Amino acid sequence: MTTKSRTREERTKRITPRPLARLRKLCLALPDVTETISHGEPTFWTKKRTFAMFANAATHHGRGRHAVWIKAAPGRQERAVRSAPDRFFVPPYAGPSGWVGVWLDDVCDWDELEDILASAHALLVAERSRKRS
Repeated sequence: MTTKSRTREERTKRITPRPLARLRKLCLALPDVTETISHGEPTFWTKKRTFAMFANAATHHGRGRHAVWIKAAPGRQERAVRSAPDRFFVPPYAGPSGWVGVWLDDVCDWDELEDILASAHALLVAERSRKRS
């Protein structure tokens, strides 16, 4: 079967990096989360707000390693990067706004990542609730 005869979905499934599949499963398990492509990368949203973005190793976003950029509460980025610089980093573009980068290779603690994603999601839900009141 040639590449042209495969559907886009089949081609995408074939080349989806394993870390992205694991990340997708964690993000989409949270309530009211959708995935879209933004800035060329899979991005996870709750309502109209982004809380996580995959950074592919093959692009300038990933800088040679698969990662995820996650919205973080004030101070969390600094604490994470200071305590475990081998696992966390300040991502380009979103880093100055407090987002934290998490490497998705052999140094990733997937249980901890699940908690970080849930916290980022909850942060946006809480912000949305405050704006409504």
